[in-house]
Amino acid sequence: MRQPRAPENSAAAGPHQPVLLAEVLEALAPLAGATFLDGTFGAGGYSRALLEAGASVIGVDRDPSVRPYADALTEAFPDRFTFAAGTFSMLDALAGERPVDGVVLDIGVSSMQLDEPERGFSFMREGPLDMRMAAEGESAADLVNTLDETSLANLIYAYGEERKSRRIAHTIVAARAEAPIRTTTELAQLIEKAIGRKPGDMHPATRSFQALRIAVNDELGELVEGLFAAERLLSEGGRLAVVAFHSLEDRIVKRFFEPEKAAPTQSRHLPQVEREAARWGNIPKARKAGPAEVARNARARSAVLRSGRRTAMPARPVTTEGLGMPTVRGVA
Repeated sequence: MRQPRAPENSAAAGPHQPVLLAEVLEALAPLAGATFLDGTFGAGGYSRALLEAGASVIGVDRDPSVRPYADALTEAFPDRFTFAAGTFSMLDALAGERPVDGVVLDIGVSSMQLDEPERGFSFMREGPLDMRMAAEGESAADLVNTLDETSLANLIYAYGEERKSRRIAHTIVAARAEAPIRTTTELAQLIEKAIGRKPGDMHPATRSFQALRIAVNDELGELVEGLFAAERLLSEGGRLAVVAFHSLEDRIVKRFFEPEKAAPTQSRHLPQVEREAARWGNIPKARKAGPAEVARNARARSAVLRSGRRTAMPARPVTTEGLGMPTVRGVA
């Protein structure tokens, strides 16, 4: 099948490139005349591509800084684009009574957020230790300066998959006893001091910053809620495409689409339990970016696209059972 080409002059060509754009468009096809909900609007890359392909789009985002991008699309496509401020965990409510043919989700932090030092997402730029996508609730500085050492280590291990989390937590707690940790570079330097840095390896703060960002924004909880909201919203034949960027997210998405593959094997010596009917079908193999896209956009290196189509079965109640959600001991 020929892959759809990213429309020219779209946001795909801009500084904030949507990852796996051609593959996402293929997963959501047919496009012309359909209505899609872009649950992670960001700079509007997927939304613009869908609009230029003839679809209508409802854009959703909780980050107030995306408003100029939404306003630009409203002006360019006044009859086919609308924007709703909110989280994608509420996407079925935000869609209202409008029938939706497909949903696209691009999970995690955007390059746009990483490029703004004042947001505190990046260890590469000096900024306040914030990381809040919606500018409300606890910040990363709150967690770093208030969690006890064990809870902080557990959080960094569970959400960052950082094997040296206890050493990092110990160093952080010792440093904050002298003065609160307030900036991104201060924290990054402490982590590097704690575990060292080898030439050619990724920055030692990468996993810890990921863990704090996930915790601050409840990203995995939002992901689960958003997946089930899409299941409620979409009727038979509706399409869902999800791009994830690390193993925690991708495991949840994979098991959501095909829960039977994560279920324990039934013993042939015991009465067989009937498997629940599938809510998703037409599930292709996961897609990853090719060398050319990775060369253009380093963010694409870790991206994984999974997609499927709704069956006629009623939506399930929201549950984390069987999805592989990590548990953080000592953190509410």
